[in-house]
This record gives sequence, structure tokens and C-alpha cells, in this order.
Amino acid sequence: MELDGLSIRIPMMLRRRGGRKLVIVPDGLKTSAPQPAFDPVLINALVRAHHWRREIESGEFRSASELAAHENLTDSFVARMLCLTLLAPDITQAILEGRHPKGLKLATLLRGMPLAWEEQRRLFWT
Repeated sequence: MELDGLSIRIPMMLRRRGGRKLVIVPDGLKTSAPQPAFDPVLINALVRAHHWRREIESGEFRSASELAAHENLTDSFVARMLCLTLLAPDITQAILEGRHPKGLKLATLLRGMPLAWEEQRRLFWT
């Protein structure tokens, strides 16, 4: 069976935002809720950093340097990863729930982050 001349109209517009295409629907049209976008790299890094912090605080390792030697990693890398434990709780929660901004990457966080939570939100929550 052949269907000639069949057309389907979908009221929407495509916009580019941050290198990604977004579908913009007209006002009043119902859309489904956005699905969380879990970032396994970010989640694993957060889990690892908090685990390392607990190991240091419990006395299992005396310092980040000792932990780094045990893990066969550089002191610098372990220190940068441990800084993830200083993220604002709402940012950490958003990452774990897949609600963080799409452009937020581990490399961005490891480059250096402010200690003040308000500054973190301003810097990372764009």
C-alpha cells in the first residue's frame, strides 16, 4: 500500500544553544518533562572524592599524599579531586540527579573552583 501526499505537521522550531539543537514548542502545547542527563564521569568522580575524604578523615590514610601513593596517582590529581567535596550541596545533588547544566564537565571543576558556594553557583550554573 502506498501513501502519496501524506504530510504531518508538527508545530515546533529548532534552535541551536551551546552547540546542541533544542526543540521549541509553541506556548500552550504540552511537552513531556525533560529526562535527566546523568554524567557517569562526574558522578564517579564525586563518589571517589567523597570516599577518599572519608578514608583520610577516618585515619586510614594520614594525608592526601599517602592516599595518592596507595592509589598510584599523583598528589596533584588527588588534591584536585578532593576539592570536589567542597562543591555546594545543591550542585552535588543536581549532578547526582542528572539535573546539572549540560556544559558542566569534570575538567571544568578540576581546573579550580571557588570555595564560596554562591560563587560556584554563579560560575557553574549558567
